[in-house]
Amino acid sequence: MANTVVNPTRMELTRLKGKLKTAQRGHKLLKDKRDELMKQFLDTVRELRELRSQVEEELMRVHSSFTVASALMSAQAMEQALMYPKQSVELTMSFQNIMSVNVPVYHYQTRTDDTGDIFPYGFAATSGELDGAVEALGKVFQDMLKLAQTEKAAQLMAEEIEKTRRRVNALEYVVIPNTQDSIRYITMKLDENDRATTTRLMKVKDMLLAEALEEKRAETARAVKTFGNSSEAPSEV
Repeated sequence: MANTVVNPTRMELTRLKGKLKTAQRGHKLLKDKRDELMKQFLDTVRELRELRSQVEEELMRVHSSFTVASALMSAQAMEQALMYPKQSVELTMSFQNIMSVNVPVYHYQTRTDDTGDIFPYGFAATSGELDGAVEALGKVFQDMLKLAQTEKAAQLMAEEIEKTRRRVNALEYVVIPNTQDSIRYITMKLDENDRATTTRLMKVKDMLLAEALEEKRAETARAVKTFGNSSEAPSEV
């Protein structure tokens, strides 16, 4: 029996059948969405693992280059060389819709297209290791940006998967079973009412037949009595 009190009428039964049909259709669509999101999420996680490993290796190389450059140059000279950057970076963001999830997409663009503008110093007073470290850091920046984008996409998809999973479970274990119970309850009540109505009609019919038979017997008795009285009356001479 349904947990909630329902009005056992045919109108309510029709409404609940429509609700059940909609819930079952929505359950199927949400399950398909959850499965596709899981597929996209797993692909993103694999890409994320590769990107993280790649960025960590590149950062280790950059750190090694800066360590060697620090050994070849004084701390004051390195600080003075890197104090005033020559190149500037503009970062913009747009969104990509993946299964109703708005995933951010970062766009990286430098102020100028000249690759030499990443070096804010002259080459005469610096070591070649510093040049290699700055160049490697400029390249790894783009990979770090892609890594951040992929991590955010994985986070948003994981949250959407959890929301979809809760909705699927709510439909599968709460809404659909309760609606089916309500439909069975109303159907049972309507069947009981139909049987009770049929029984009452049969009783009324029997009562009417009994009354009709009683009236017929009474009429017959009166007719016999009237006929008997007529036959006993004296005839005139």
